[in-house]
Amino acid sequence: MDEEFASWLGQMPAVRSDVEAARQRIGRLSRLFVKVLETVSAESGVTTSDLETLSVIRRNGGSVAPSRIAAELHLTSGSVSTRLRRLERAHLAEADAPDPKDGRVRTIRLTNLGLSTWHTGTARRTEYEADLFAVLDEPTLAALNEGLAKLLARFEQEFGSASRHHGHGAEPILSPLGER
Repeated sequence: MDEEFASWLGQMPAVRSDVEAARQRIGRLSRLFVKVLETVSAESGVTTSDLETLSVIRRNGGSVAPSRIAAELHLTSGSVSTRLRRLERAHLAEADAPDPKDGRVRTIRLTNLGLSTWHTGTARRTEYEADLFAVLDEPTLAALNEGLAKLLARFEQEFGSASRHHGHGAEPILSPLGER
């Protein structure tokens, strides 16, 4: 990246090279984290979208309303419905009985197979990431986490909360000028 970066900086007058280097590295790491998730999902026999959706259901106690999945993953209700149909066909999730207070609301819960798939995929992902992060000693990792926490807080102050997941199918983000 360093040679490519130096060439790119030569085309960008009046840019802070330290900020641009951090931005480019964070962007590249973000794309590589997606590759980790894709690898783990494939090993688990599911898509990244499936694993993300199983994670939302699990994080919410194993049973959740589709609207909550949509909110957490920044997806449309149609995208959530497609994901849930796929999970139900694979016997990874199933609809609960309708809510007695509002028959239109049906929560979705993990099946035993869904819970097992989530556990296996999550364990593999966290092991894989820990192995990749092992190039950093503990003080360096602590400093990285401290710096990233401050940076994330500043960005979320400016742009609002970010999705916990990369959100396949999420709406494009608009810039402050309304551009995509």
